[in-house]
Order: sequence, then structure tokens, then C-alpha cells
Amino acid sequence: MDQQNSFSYTYSAQENREILEIRKKYLPEPESKLEELKRLDGTVRSAGVVEALCAGIGGCLVFGLGMCLAMGVIGQAVWLGIVLGAVGAGAMLCAFPVYRKAFQKAKARYSPRILELIAELSGEER
Repeated sequence: MDQQNSFSYTYSAQENREILEIRKKYLPEPESKLEELKRLDGTVRSAGVVEALCAGIGGCLVFGLGMCLAMGVIGQAVWLGIVLGAVGAGAMLCAFPVYRKAFQKAKARYSPRILELIAELSGEER
């Protein structure tokens, strides 16, 4: 029996460096405390914006439809137009309370972590 046991290995520092750079692109980057604080603050500030916009824009569209009906632009349903106008105005008036409620809920949810991060970053006690 003729067995040949051999091992061949070549090392290239430049190739290894390229491999590590490519690997670094695909690894998740750790989030610093300041970045986390900014992200949480943005989350709190933007809470409720989508809901309030939907309520406001939807209410505006219903209000406009009601006014078109009441003035006879698209039909002669004055009473239906008045009712739709009132419903639309009510929806528009609800937009800000919807925003405020969602903002307060997000603020209560994220306040402990935000205050903790501020205390850690500024070096002061809570």
C-alpha cells in the first residue's frame, strides 16, 4: 500500500484582511447608548402621527364630500351632505386628541429607559 499523506496551506495577509472586511459588512453593528437614546426619543416624538393624519385626512375628505352634497355640486342630498359634513368635522376635531393620547402612551412606555440612558450618559443620578 502506497499512501501519501501531505498537507498544503498557503496564507495571504491581504486576502485575510479582505475577507475580514467583507465579514464586517454583514455583521450587525452594536448600537451605542447615544444612538439608542436618539432612536427612543424619535419613537416617542413620532408616536401617533400616522393615526392623527389618518383621522384628519379622512375627516377632511368626508367633510368635503358632505359639503359637495349639501351645495348640490354632485347631487341634491342636502340633509345627507349636512350629516356627512358634521361627521367629517368631528373626525377632524378628533385628530389632535388621538395624537396626544398615542404620544402620552409612548412617553409612559419609553420614559424609564430614556431617563436611565440620560443618567448613564450624563453621569448624574436620577
